[in-house]
Amino acid sequence: MENIYPIEKMSKADKEKLLGQRGLMIWFTGLSGSGKSTLAIALEKELHDRKILCTILDGDNIRSGINNNLGFTEADRIENIRRIAEVGKLFVETGIVTLAAFISPSNDIRKMAADIIGHENFFEVYVSTSLEVCEQRDVKGLYAKARQGIVKNFTGISAPFEVPQNPSIVIDTAAHPIEESVKMLLDAILPKVK
Repeated sequence: MENIYPIEKMSKADKEKLLGQRGLMIWFTGLSGSGKSTLAIALEKELHDRKILCTILDGDNIRSGINNNLGFTEADRIENIRRIAEVGKLFVETGIVTLAAFISPSNDIRKMAADIIGHENFFEVYVSTSLEVCEQRDVKGLYAKARQGIVKNFTGISAPFEVPQNPSIVIDTAAHPIEESVKMLLDAILPKVK
């Protein structure tokens, strides 16, 4: 039986038209305690208040679900980011503004994520808060444990963090209060999603 209807997948543009917004990956990178998740949560609320559909991907919802079989070896960390990028791409292609808050410590790993998602849909936020401030904020005591050698391969202490080469925006949460930081993000992001 011949199908009289042309079968063609709906495009990203079709879905964006339905939603009245453009899909975008907002990728927060920075040290543990820099303010990535705090910024992502505050930004999600502001976008929601502006009727922009968005979602957050972070360690809590990724490591407990889709990546619960991964550890913290170098290979597992790369696979963690690869899977996050693949999931994020699905959201972005559906027209959803997606916020990802992950240390993602190397330029190569962030480039891999951008390559998967598409550079035109990838907005990198470098949360540049200093190591000293991050250590002061460390409520879980992970930095202290890393300095004592109890926690191995801890980014910023016993594992490197590469400063992003060309981030879309740089925000130091120690220098800018949350409201100001979110306003900086909104000013940069809203023209890209509306």
